[in-house]
Formats: sequence, C-alpha cells, structure tokens
Amino acid sequence: MTSSTPRRTVLAAALAAAGTAATAAPAVAAGPDRAADCPPDAPAAGPASAADAGRGHAPAPGLVDNRFWSSYTDWRCGSSAGTQAVAGLRPGLVLATPAGLTDYTDPHTGRTSAWEYAAWTSPEHTPAVPATEVIASWNARTPPGTWLQVELSGTYTDATATPWYVLGRWASGDGDIRRTSVDDQTDGRSTVWTDTFAIDDATSGLRLASYRLRLTLYRAPGSGLTPTVWRLGAMASDIPDRFSVPASTPGPARELAVPRYSQNTHVGQYPEYDNGGEAWCSPTSSQMIVEYWGRRPSAEELAWVNPAFADPQVCHAARFTFDHQYEGCGNWPFNAAYAATYPDMNAVVTRLRSLTELESLIRAGIPAITSQSFLKEELTGAGYGTSGHLMTVIGFTADGDIIANDPASPSNEAVRRVYRRREWENIWLRTKRYNASGKVVSGTGGVCYLYFPERPSSAQRKALAALGVV
Repeated sequence: MTSSTPRRTVLAAALAAAGTAATAAPAVAAGPDRAADCPPDAPAAGPASAADAGRGHAPAPGLVDNRFWSSYTDWRCGSSAGTQAVAGLRPGLVLATPAGLTDYTDPHTGRTSAWEYAAWTSPEHTPAVPATEVIASWNARTPPGTWLQVELSGTYTDATATPWYVLGRWASGDGDIRRTSVDDQTDGRSTVWTDTFAIDDATSGLRLASYRLRLTLYRAPGSGLTPTVWRLGAMASDIPDRFSVPASTPGPARELAVPRYSQNTHVGQYPEYDNGGEAWCSPTSSQMIVEYWGRRPSAEELAWVNPAFADPQVCHAARFTFDHQYEGCGNWPFNAAYAATYPDMNAVVTRLRSLTELESLIRAGIPAITSQSFLKEELTGAGYGTSGHLMTVIGFTADGDIIANDPASPSNEAVRRVYRRREWENIWLRTKRYNASGKVVSGTGGVCYLYFPERPSSAQRKALAALGVV
C-alpha cells in the first residue's frame, strides 16, 4: 500500500549533503524560434476566461498555480534548438534537426550510448503564488530508440537563480534507457526530492518567484525518429503548514463506474518492480482510471506477463511506471506520463485546494487519484495505516462521505470503500501530521493525479478549466 520511500517523509527529513544538478547533455543555446505573436506568460489575475481556458493557468491567485504548454502557439512561443512545433488536432513538439550529439551512460545498466538531441525551453512563467514546491508533468510518446529529459530552472524571490534541475529522464518503454529520477540535486536553498522541487526552509520566507522548463528530446543517431510531446507543464504551490483543515459542506451525491483492482492480489509478482504488488498502489490506481476512460494495453503488450497472473494490466502498469533510481512505482509524473501513453489521453499531477474542488470533478465525470498518509485509527474502515498511499476517488454519498476504490484491499471485490468525509478530508489536505512514534512528519496537502481525454465533454472541460489544468 505504500511506496518504498514515501516522498513526503523524505521532504520532511533533514537535507543530505549538498550535491549538484546532473545533466544528460551539454547546455543547449536557445535559438530565436519564437513566434512574434506570443502573449506574455504571466499568471491569470482573475476568473478563468475563454482565452485562459487553453493556456493552463490557475483561475485566480491562491495556494496553487498550474501552467501547461500544449497548443501549437505554446510550442512556437518557446525557445527552440532543433525542435519543431507540429500542428493538428493534437499539436505537439518533435525533434526536427539535431542540435548536437552526446553520450549518456545509463547509471542503471552501465551502458554508454551516443544520442542526437534537440531542446525546447518554455517562456519564463511567474506563478500566481510564489512557490515552495513545484511538480512537473509531461504527456509524450517515445518510440523505441528515443527518450526525453525534463528540467526546471527558476528565480527565487530574492532575485537569485536556481541551477538547472533534472525532474525526470523518461521513456515509455524500457529497452533503451532506464526510466529514472536523479538524486543529490541541491544548491543549499532548494532540493529535488525524486519528482518534487522544494524550498529547503519554507519558514525563511524564500520562495520560487518564476521558472522555466526545458525539454530535451533524444534519438539514436541517424535514425530520423523522434519523441512527440503533447503537453508539458507544472503545478507550483505554497500550502501553509496545517494539521487540520476546516470542514466543507457536502455537495450532491454521485458515483462513477470505475473498474476495481486490488494491488494485494499481486503480492510476490515481479518483485524487481518495487517488491511486487504490495507496493503498487500508484500504478494500480492509474490502471483503474485508464480503463475508466476506455483504454487498456493490447494482448501483444501484455504478452510478457505470466499468463497465470490475474489482471496482467496491473503488472504492466507497474513495469512502465517504475523509477529505477527511486526503486518504486510511486513517481507521480511517471504515473501521469504512463496514463498519457494511451490514445488521446492527457494526464497531470496537481494539487486541489479543497474537497469541494474534488466534488466538482466527480460531478463532471472525472475521477481522481489522491495521495495521503495516516495512522490506522485516523481513517475508520481502512484497516491499515500508511506513510504514503494512493487511492482512487470515484464518488460521494448522499451524506458527503468519500467513495474510493482503495487498491490496499484483499481482493478486487473489496476495493470499493466508503470513508468518513471529515476524516478523509483532513487526512488528504493537511501538510503536517503525527506518525506512530509521535514525531511530526509531512502530509501531501491535496496532491492528486488527473487523467482525462483529449476531447472531454463541455462539463469536463469547464471543471478542468476552473482548476487551471486546461
């Protein structure tokens, strides 16, 4: 039910010795390929408008800011060194002309290979909230012989700059490189913890005032292949320390018909992926929602799974979300990226500010994967405690209680659970809690994954636009 090293526990720990940001390619000079009609990239200042709806900004200043680049104009407005924007029903970014050639030694295989590369750097984005944390997401396809890297660089509120931090080296497959986060990245003021950029000491008042994302695309030399990236962006937030949150007023009841899968039916299967099913809460939840939207891996894609195993698609999700550095399947952006490998799917990691926002998504037909940690006695009916767990919220009862597909269940039939609203709300939205030893540790503060189709319904688009996701 838990990831191998819950990242909120890591974030609450003392910093390790300072390291340096690692890169897989030489620094790429940004070319002049920027459209003349690019609008300024600034935070939205008021309620979401029709113009804002395609730009992925938070609807108004608050605790959370989302910014995602996904339109043809977005890709043209970045700085390019060998990449090209591609128009169409789903605009994207591809490797057109290599900017150079570099060697990459995979730390998990020891294999050194040469790669052509090109890069795209986003415009500088000033979030509506100077941030203590930033989490990136990307949606892409990487054919065999290709992969990508996502980096972040920003400016602090004291006008000094961060280094370029690697937020992920990713491929949808695992035949060329091993999908990985990068440890030991810090400048003594901020640190990357697996997939999360975090200010080291939020009580100092230091915040990240603005940031850019850099996307580097790689391919085998002379192959002519390319990754295609449809969406890139980040959630920036400054959630205040809190052990509890005010109770919200329940909204209308609704329950979505989401497939039910238990991670525990996979205990002992494929232990090379985070010790097997007992730690597969994140990919199990991801697979439930992928199938809710009518997508699933083909028989050919599942041919590698032992035919004696039930629900082989859960094993598949675990393998293709696995982070070889983190040694777990709980890397948040890797789960979102996995979901987006299915046809016409989008996926982001974000934070919601309230249970009311989650209810609005459910009313629109959008389930969410939520991250939380709690003691056994804090969540009635769970039957376990956890330092980090993902579950799928699929609805609300008439009394406002949470209906969740909880993968930490003994069987698929037992996955559907009803949890008390007040208990669950506080557990999910708090940023501080006491562990079993009485020590103060971190909570996730409303983190969730949202997966949705490229062409959502009007109600779904409205709900997502209200959050600044589309």
